[in-house]
Amino acid sequence: MKKIIYITLLFAAICASCKKVLDIEDINNYSPEQVWNDENLANAYMANLYTMFGNWSPGLEQKSEQLAGIYFYADRITVSNGEFKLWNYSRIRLINQAIVDIGEGGLSQDVKDNITGQALFMRAYTYFEMVMYHGGVPYITKPQDRYEDDLFVARNTTKECFDLIVKDLDDAIAKLPQHIEPSAPDYGKIDGNFALAFKAKVLLYKASPQFNPSTPWNNAYWADAYTVNKKAYDDLKAQGYALADDYSNIALVEKGPEVVFSVINAYPNKSTEWDNGVRPGSESRGPANSCPTWEFVKAFPMKDGKLYNDPAGAYYKTDAEFLQSYWLNRDPRFDKSIVWNGKEYPVSGKAGKRQYTALGVAHELDDFGINPAAGLNSSNLNRYTGFFILKNSLLKLAQAEVQQYDVDFVLMRFAEVMLNYAETANETGKLAEALDILRQIRQRAGIEPGADGNYGIVAPTRETMREAIIAERNIEFCFEGHRFWDLRRLRMLNRLDGLTKHGVESIAILPNGNEMPIGEARTKADAYELTETNFKYSLLQVPRSGVQVTSVPEKYYFFPIQSDILDRNHNLEQNSNWGGTFNPALE
Repeated sequence: MKKIIYITLLFAAICASCKKVLDIEDINNYSPEQVWNDENLANAYMANLYTMFGNWSPGLEQKSEQLAGIYFYADRITVSNGEFKLWNYSRIRLINQAIVDIGEGGLSQDVKDNITGQALFMRAYTYFEMVMYHGGVPYITKPQDRYEDDLFVARNTTKECFDLIVKDLDDAIAKLPQHIEPSAPDYGKIDGNFALAFKAKVLLYKASPQFNPSTPWNNAYWADAYTVNKKAYDDLKAQGYALADDYSNIALVEKGPEVVFSVINAYPNKSTEWDNGVRPGSESRGPANSCPTWEFVKAFPMKDGKLYNDPAGAYYKTDAEFLQSYWLNRDPRFDKSIVWNGKEYPVSGKAGKRQYTALGVAHELDDFGINPAAGLNSSNLNRYTGFFILKNSLLKLAQAEVQQYDVDFVLMRFAEVMLNYAETANETGKLAEALDILRQIRQRAGIEPGADGNYGIVAPTRETMREAIIAERNIEFCFEGHRFWDLRRLRMLNRLDGLTKHGVESIAILPNGNEMPIGEARTKADAYELTETNFKYSLLQVPRSGVQVTSVPEKYYFFPIQSDILDRNHNLEQNSNWGGTFNPALE
């Protein structure tokens, strides 16, 4: 019986550089003989798989302290529900099918190697995601036939999975072009540099406390991770990869020197969510769904690289002083990442516009607060904080155009390669190398170098350097979806457990400090005459109702296998931290 492969053609959307139109009557059904003997169809098959790399999502950091909302409530994750379960064997089957069938097709060897290299990377990427979630999983490398193959496969150990992931990545690197130039027609496809950088990340995870709870910082895997992470850093740097000159332009100036791999977006073929989710409601298609918290606002350092409450800092402030002037003398990344009350915000091309959040003064889709003098209630108290996201926002889009956001999604950038390398350098006793990386990151950020040239970093020990790197990752990668997973692999989820979140209410004041009449404040705001200093500020816990405290128990370091998966395969074991017998760690 002839096998038929069913694929959804996303070719034009995934790879915007592809120009040819496929002249096929039924674009959704192919036999292997058709697909793997036609380069266009083979590329279309692979393009369909590129959806695995995701795209922009305003809520990537709602699992952490960066954004409002209590994501993890008590018992959010259970064995029986579908939360945080990855079992992507339908994708694995498609990938394995490609690896087998491309070899039997009649395409040139160069094309076969390139497609095989992409597929091997995709297999490693998919298995890594599952291992990151659950520990070891069945590592299947051949397409399974539901009628002929044994589908009751046991889990490989976590170590076996890591070894097989690295092997797949090594095999992929050997077949892929080392570097696809931004000007090349194939830009947006996987190349050897991305595969090497991702291998370095895999080994960082392998060495991490998540997988080595008994020896989190002194296991033998750190040395291997250091070797590969240093190679990734050195190799990519030698080929011209570098930090973008301006932090604002990492994504907004597409195909820049910092991009290691990006998902290509091109309106109207492919647009995505970002501005529609991060902008204030008055400038979007509805209320913003992702707002920074006061806890995260405080985490940004000052211009000298030190926290506001560090007595050694040039910009030291008490908590009370800081609340009334938090926007002054900050790390320049703060200004490029956050919108606050009274800030100049030329959204939709509106020169001179300032954004307001004060209740009774701001637009009803933008306000946050409980000020009784406003004479009305805010409808945003459970989702807003008085802050919005500016980072990666395409401000030139008019309000009606926010759903046309088509900036390429940067999945991996050189700064991540650098900080992964810094982490492995520190854990192998090479503090000077780690410090050099942090200096580079902070220099690009625009932080003052200080008399010692260390940009505010004081980290003479492995422990203090570790904390400096964690803190830097929190700021550098804000809203990019790293924070929760960083804390998880470092076994620091206790920093989120029991966490409460807050926003900042703004109330307009007169020069004498008394509250400004709401009508007067609204008139001045309409003319953008009120600046940050024309307000007083107070904290409000968010959300105002419902669950208000984050619950992240110890067992979340490895998520469970879903019960219905176990019920269908008697050879699978549940994770030991969820009542089973399988050890998901490397010990």
